[in-house]
Amino acid sequence: MLASALLLLAGCATMGGPTPAQQAANAQAEALYQRGDYQGAARTWENLAAPGQRSALDDGYRLRAADAWFAAGQRARAAQQLASVDSAALRGNDAARYNLLQGELALPRDPQRALAIAAMLPRTLPPDLELRAARLQLAAASAVGDRWTAARARVRMDPLLHGAARQRNARAAERLLVSLGVPDLQKQAQALPANDAMLPWLAHALHSLGSALPETLPQLTRPAGTLIAQGAGATQEGFHAYHQVALLLPLSGPLRPAGDAVAEGFLCAYYNTPQPQQRPPVRIYDTQGTPAGALAAYQRAQADGADLVVGPLTRDEVTALFASNPALPVLALNHPEGAVNPPPGSVEFGLMPENDGTEAAARMLQQGIRSAVVFLAGSDNEQRAVQAFKAQFEAGGGQVLSVQTLPQDTVNYRAQIQAGVAGLGSDGGFFIAVPPETARLLLPQIRVARLRQPVFASVQVYTGTPNALDRDLDGVQFPDAPWLYDAQPGLPSRAALARDLPAAGGRGARLFAFGMDAYLLSPYFAWLQQHPGSYVAGATGQLSVDAQGHVQRTPIWVHFVNGAATPATGTLSSAPASEAPAP
Repeated sequence: MLASALLLLAGCATMGGPTPAQQAANAQAEALYQRGDYQGAARTWENLAAPGQRSALDDGYRLRAADAWFAAGQRARAAQQLASVDSAALRGNDAARYNLLQGELALPRDPQRALAIAAMLPRTLPPDLELRAARLQLAAASAVGDRWTAARARVRMDPLLHGAARQRNARAAERLLVSLGVPDLQKQAQALPANDAMLPWLAHALHSLGSALPETLPQLTRPAGTLIAQGAGATQEGFHAYHQVALLLPLSGPLRPAGDAVAEGFLCAYYNTPQPQQRPPVRIYDTQGTPAGALAAYQRAQADGADLVVGPLTRDEVTALFASNPALPVLALNHPEGAVNPPPGSVEFGLMPENDGTEAAARMLQQGIRSAVVFLAGSDNEQRAVQAFKAQFEAGGGQVLSVQTLPQDTVNYRAQIQAGVAGLGSDGGFFIAVPPETARLLLPQIRVARLRQPVFASVQVYTGTPNALDRDLDGVQFPDAPWLYDAQPGLPSRAALARDLPAAGGRGARLFAFGMDAYLLSPYFAWLQQHPGSYVAGATGQLSVDAQGHVQRTPIWVHFVNGAATPATGTLSSAPASEAPAP
């Protein structure tokens, strides 16, 4: 069997392999190539290939010489040298390099052939070859007018680029996808597997076009942290012990109240851990709420010996940190801008308004509601919730009859109600994405119009604090965090905490719960991503992780009864308190 060219390029001397002199010359050629002296590298590899010899070593040298001539812009010489290579003698990455170079040489005169070659290349290439393969696919697809394949190539390039180059590539990918339009994007999404890396990019493009993708809701089957016998003791399934955790939050500037609430929730869960020996040291770093501050905090945490980063909190901070290609695993507390997935080993977690719309649509369909009228007040979060609702409801066979934006310069919504409810029958319902003040005006007017269909809302309909005026909202259902209602076993009582920690009882209570979940997730998120159906019973809901590294949150359902927000029965599936996992 001929010696592998891959072993040759790694400099491994085996029986029948390169001599020490050949290894030294090959290393010199590789160094010249890496320095950008492509012509010097090409000549060195040409000299290494013995004239008239046909072996994997010699063909490997000729292939690298052809590749270097191509990099030097000498296409004719590259083609001549490539023609002297016996492709049948090549193995592994050398075979892929040969085909890649064939495609690159064919591109100017025959882009269709170049595109076909790019499609046949393996997807498990070294990063340098993978980036070249993606660029070949992009150039060939662009030349033949195939915008979808060009966009896929740019998404393929995304994790291989860094800094400004990655940002430019992401913007170009988004422009390509947006140019396809909603129908084509929806059609492509339906053909993709659930874990395809294109799906977040499609979702972002559809959001830009005022639409959304339906979500695949997690099917939860078992909690993480189950005790497993191990010798004379026991271990918790999925638990990963970290040596030092860095918590990155805005503790100064205008975002300090949010950062303080998350920090208090995180530390509350930390000190509530039943096994103190499982608590890693935690150091908190102020990001000042800026991308530069987040990057500086990450660098300090890394220098201090952290092996897990939790945070930062804002979207632009997370975007900057992910773009820096962090070496440490990160549990980011927001989603980045655009459609960038977390780096390998990291995940992202956020209280996203889209989750409200998705959950409301699924619940309405589950209850047999097949048509819906939507009211919103017009903020960005409300629009995002409505887009998600519409996508999920229609994907499940429902029909959104009307979307009505309520004017802010009046308290009379009679015209919007009359315009929206045409065709709404007994199998219909309402979805409202409005703040409490607007909801308290809207609901009585819906009832005055003698409309008795059920009403579902986004979580913003309730501040988290009891209010006598909420009697006007009786019957309205909305998804929320179970801890706010002491509906999650194993967590400390909200009422008890609120006596000493104001953030636990006021408008920051959901952020407090979010901070608790950041700690509860931290030992398990890597395992959850590898075990679909597993979850952590958290303060904001049941927490699972999808294949792309997005934390999925399954909340409980709450309804107003005599003005009090009360958990609905049968909306929380969790382990009994005695089995609740401890971080």
